[in-house]
Formats: sequence, C-alpha cells, structure tokens
Amino acid sequence: MNISEQLQADIVEAVKACDERRLTTLRMVQSALKNKELKKCEPLTNAEEAQILATLIKQRKEPMEAFPKGGRPELVEREREIVVVETYLLQAASDEKIRKLVHGAIAHLQKDAGGVKPGPKDMDTAMRVAQQWIRAAGLQADGQTVGDIVKAELAK
Repeated sequence: MNISEQLQADIVEAVKACDERRLTTLRMVQSALKNKELKKCEPLTNAEEAQILATLIKQRKEPMEAFPKGGRPELVEREREIVVVETYLLQAASDEKIRKLVHGAIAHLQKDAGGVKPGPKDMDTAMRVAQQWIRAAGLQADGQTVGDIVKAELAK
C-alpha cells in the first residue's frame, strides 16, 4: 500500500473515530499530495510523496523551535501535527547506516573515475549519488546529516 492509499484509509478511520485534530492534519497532507499530483499531471511516485511529506515536516519543525523563544508556547501544540505526518515517511536511517551507504557511493564514484578518489570539489556529485543510494535502500535521511558525513569522507 502506498502513502496515498494509507492516507485515505487513515482519513476514513479518523472520521469514524471523530478525531478532529488528526483528521485536519491528514486532510492537509492529502491536499498537499493532490496539489503536487495535479501540477505534475500524473500520479506521484512513492519517492515524490515522501519528499513532499519531508517538506511538510520541515515546515513545521522550524516554527516549533521558534515559538517558545518568542513567548508563544501555546502555538507549539498546534505544530505537533508533524508526529502524524512522520508516520508516513520511510524508516529513518541511522548515522552508521548512512556512513556505510556514503562509503559505497564514494567507492562507486571512484570506480567510475578510473580509480581516482573524489575530493571535496566533488561534493555535489557525491551528495547526489549518496542520496540515491539511501533512497534505493528504502531509507530516509536528513540532508544536513548526509552532507556532514559526505564532507568528512571526502576530506579523508
């Protein structure tokens, strides 16, 4: 079952349970997915759906950190809907797993370059390949974490 199908089933469940907060969040997610699908004029892939969910989560994490600093702790509760959205994302990769996948991606780049080890100037290429390897493994990782690991590996 893909993300959209699971989302629709959970919306029905939330309606039956009269869970207004969860229902509102699920409908917001469904709306974001549908808008992107209409823009694209074809069904979304699981990877595209996961990317949209990651964007929604990121948009809510930033205010959650800023509201308490601005003296508005009551608004933090509203943004806690990210917990609901996070249940639809792929499994988050551990730092060790990311490191292994980055090693594999860099080794792949080295092999393609005729044995020349990529350096810091190859950061963009290494990041792109590492992200592809992570997605291919069915995992999800924060771009900042992947970037830090790639940078450290290329500096060696």
